[in-house]
Amino acid sequence: MTTKIYTSGDALPSGLLEENFFHSSQLFAVFQQTARHRPYMVVLEDADGTICAQLLAVVRYRVSWFPPYLYRHCRVLGEGVYLHEEQKDELFGQMLHALTSRLGPYMFFMEVSHLSQKMFGYRHFRDNRYFPVRWMSIHNSLHSRTPEERLGPRLSRRIRNTYERGVVTDEVSSDDDFQEFMRLLRHHNWLKPKRYIPSDDFFRQLWQQPEHARLFLTRYKDHVVGCSAVAYSHGQAYLWYAAYRRKTFALMRPRELTIWHAIKDSHSRGYQHIFFMDVGLPFRKNTFRDFILRFGGKPESTYRWFRCNIKWINSFLSWIYRD
Repeated sequence: MTTKIYTSGDALPSGLLEENFFHSSQLFAVFQQTARHRPYMVVLEDADGTICAQLLAVVRYRVSWFPPYLYRHCRVLGEGVYLHEEQKDELFGQMLHALTSRLGPYMFFMEVSHLSQKMFGYRHFRDNRYFPVRWMSIHNSLHSRTPEERLGPRLSRRIRNTYERGVVTDEVSSDDDFQEFMRLLRHHNWLKPKRYIPSDDFFRQLWQQPEHARLFLTRYKDHVVGCSAVAYSHGQAYLWYAAYRRKTFALMRPRELTIWHAIKDSHSRGYQHIFFMDVGLPFRKNTFRDFILRFGGKPESTYRWFRCNIKWINSFLSWIYRD
């Protein structure tokens, strides 16, 4: 079986497995046209050229004047796509090794997250000198019960009362809406250096692909008080980014209504689950995790795998996060 890594959309082979948006040629094209991003598509082909597996990784070039830093890191969302599920573990190991060999020496760190199972690929990660960090994952089921049935009476009453005050959430439908979306998203994350926000080009391309993602704005009168970006893949919805003005407009509860609309809209479109892409480390006290769980979600402990190219740092962190 042949392993190839592609860095140009024009060179991508035909016959790619497109059911998973996070490892598709569509998202590859989005990242290729986004400033300070470079996508890498790892593809496994058998002897007759049939694609058996693929894995999309993206390299981010991060730079800041204050605090000053400049580095590159590589991120992979999920374990990729496979033609035959019974070969998944073996093929993932081949692609992970090829990607790490190609990029590992040049990245400050590499990160693999949002795996379908906590222990997936454990041996392959260890063989390639990755170390696991315990993380938390939350998703809401949308198929067996309605979102309203999962709400507690207190939160349900708050949402209903806020809607009665005139708060509404709609899709981004114009360039002015898009500018408001980006303004709030960047302002919300300005003092959160760990939360990396891509350039406007990334979100504009998502906005132009409603079959794969949608952008939403929450408004109170003439004020934008919340926004969210939801991606869709393989029958599932993913709350990818969200921001709110929960201090300035606390009585309008923009955080609750922004999250609630993402859940309701995903349910109305027939998606099976909605996954919250980042609820943070599994500390005993995590206010954002507790807030998300109020909507009736299910928490799961998982791993995010990291690898630093500075050997002594990687060894030290591997010892710190030993399991």
